[in-house]
Amino acid sequence: MDVPLSFFIKALGAMMSSKTIYLAAADALLFTHILFVAFIVGGLLLVLVGKLFSWSWVRNPWFRIVHLTGIVVVVLQSWLGVICPLTTWEMAFRSKAGDVVYAGSFISYWLAELLYFQIPDWVFIACYTIFGLLVLLSWFWVRPFPFARMNNGEKT
Repeated sequence: MDVPLSFFIKALGAMMSSKTIYLAAADALLFTHILFVAFIVGGLLLVLVGKLFSWSWVRNPWFRIVHLTGIVVVVLQSWLGVICPLTTWEMAFRSKAGDVVYAGSFISYWLAELLYFQIPDWVFIACYTIFGLLVLLSWFWVRPFPFARMNNGEKT
């Protein structure tokens, strides 16, 4: 028996309420936030380890500029008292779903536990600033290749 595609679309729509969609969007934003933090922290670690093991890819100027720009945005937000847009959007979706706290799903609860801490703002500002300075110092210790020397992602 052939079941039309429209049947599955209607069934899926009936199963997924707007609350479910908002919670899924909030969880996706939280996961994106975790990936961003991992890129910033892991990126610095990889640059430093790459220096020790002579990995040439850690000198890729595109990687280094994106990495440096990411931490600069975080540091500037902390200095200016601006809340990260990923956090703002996630909370907006949770609010629309009626889920003010992280009780929605296992993933959202544990990812939130890893990302959010209850400590004074000045501690975060100091940590972000120090980390940003480390990323900036790594720029000079592990110099990226100049763009002119890049050819298809490799040095020439």
